[in-house]
Amino acid sequence: MAESEAMNNLPERSPMTGDDGVPPAELELGRPAAPRVHDRWLGGSSNWSIDRELADRMVDDYPSLPDIALASRVFNNRAVRHLYRLGVRQFVDIGSGEPIPGCTHEVVDEFAAAEGRAPDARVVYVDRDAIVVAHTEVLLDRQGDQRRHAVVNADLRDPDGLWAAVLDTEQIDLDKPVALLLFAVLHHHQPGPDGDDVSARSVARFRELLPPGSFLALSHVTSEGVPAEVAAQLVTLARSFEEESASNVVTRGRTEISALLDGFELLEPGWAWGPDWHPEETGPGVRPISLPTPGYSLLWAAVGRVP
Repeated sequence: MAESEAMNNLPERSPMTGDDGVPPAELELGRPAAPRVHDRWLGGSSNWSIDRELADRMVDDYPSLPDIALASRVFNNRAVRHLYRLGVRQFVDIGSGEPIPGCTHEVVDEFAAAEGRAPDARVVYVDRDAIVVAHTEVLLDRQGDQRRHAVVNADLRDPDGLWAAVLDTEQIDLDKPVALLLFAVLHHHQPGPDGDDVSARSVARFRELLPPGSFLALSHVTSEGVPAEVAAQLVTLARSFEEESASNVVTRGRTEISALLDGFELLEPGWAWGPDWHPEETGPGVRPISLPTPGYSLLWAAVGRVP
């Protein structure tokens, strides 16, 4: 999408005013942004020259980055398909990022079509980046179904405000299970009023807000259990993001990540490397992951059910 078109489609209001005590999400136009850098690694077109410059330079130093990004995307695909297979028809995709082929609404609608069923899943995308929201609005206007698809500009650091915005779309029925998706978002620092990361508090609050029988799918970058040389590279990559982009990366250990789903009933196989999570659920046309071992993905992932 052209940069001028993105600016023309920006929402009139910023993601947050800061009135709730949460630092507002700043609109970064002069620095690379994580969603657009990630989009570049995945071969998307919703990125600008400043994003491409950083993304390409990082790939020059770490050629496996596009495959790591793909591994993350493949887990998303598998988790959504698995939840749809379990009967979930409502999805809230938080920190959805730049829309590229294989978005949540496309995955579930393709699954329904393959089973000879009319598309029946409702999807609400959520992002605090106003440019991401603008791009998603354009995509849904062109290819979505306004009766079943929506996007809102909200911040997971304010779970109650975010949930209210989701419900305002009138897409979600709280008498039925909901799948809340937190794919590769919590390893981006979520500072609260005191500057501390509030990811754990937000996830705990979402558990309280979700109807019983709902699900939360989560993936998170970790440096624990990965090859030593890759762990060292991850530290350098995180520093590059902090110095040159509008994003800070938090590389939690696997125990700390696993604690985010305390109070949820984990689906099999529990916590696992992204490439090891239900490989049989990989959708048609998804490119294979080319990494030496699952740990090279850096991605610790699981799906939990609200009791």
